[in-house]
Amino acid sequence: MPYPDDLLVEGERVVVHKHPHWKMLLVPVLVFLVTVGLGAFLAALVSAQSWAGIAWIAIAVVGVVLIVWLTLVPLVRWRTTHFVVTTRRVLVREGVLSRQGIDIPMARVNSVQFRHTVLERVLGCGTLVIESGSDEPLEFHDVPGVERVHALLYQETDDDLPGGCRR
Repeated sequence: MPYPDDLLVEGERVVVHKHPHWKMLLVPVLVFLVTVGLGAFLAALVSAQSWAGIAWIAIAVVGVVLIVWLTLVPLVRWRTTHFVVTTRRVLVREGVLSRQGIDIPMARVNSVQFRHTVLERVLGCGTLVIESGSDEPLEFHDVPGVERVHALLYQETDDDLPGGCRR
C-alpha cells in the first residue's frame, strides 16, 4: 500500500515505505491458534453436559475477547504503523483512533546507524538509529530490510549535502 500522495509536499516522492517486520505478528498468531484450539477442546469436553449450551456461549465470548484483544488489535496496530523515507524527510506514523507521528527533515539528519541480532539478521530486520540535530537519537525497531533502508537513507542524506547531486 503506497503512502498517501496527498500527505507529501510538492516535489517530494516516497523512497521507502515499510510496516514493522512480520515477526511482530508471531505472538498474536500463536495466541489465535491456541485460543481456537483450547476453545474447541473445552467445547468438546463439555458437550455431554446438560449445561453445554451455556458453557459454549461462555467459551465463545472468552475466545472472541481474547482474539480481539491479543490478535486483532496487534494486527491493526502493525498495519497502521508506517515507516516512510521520502526525498525530503523521514516519517513515522502510528495509531488507529489516536495517531502520533514524527517527521525528521533530511537536512537535520546527522548520522544513520543500524544494528541487528543474529536472529534479526536471519529474519531480515533490525533497529535503525537516526541522529538528528535534536535530542537523543531516535530508534526505530523491527524495520524490515534495515541494511537496505540504512543505505537508501544514507544516500538521501548524502545527496542533500553541499556538493551532492540534489538541491
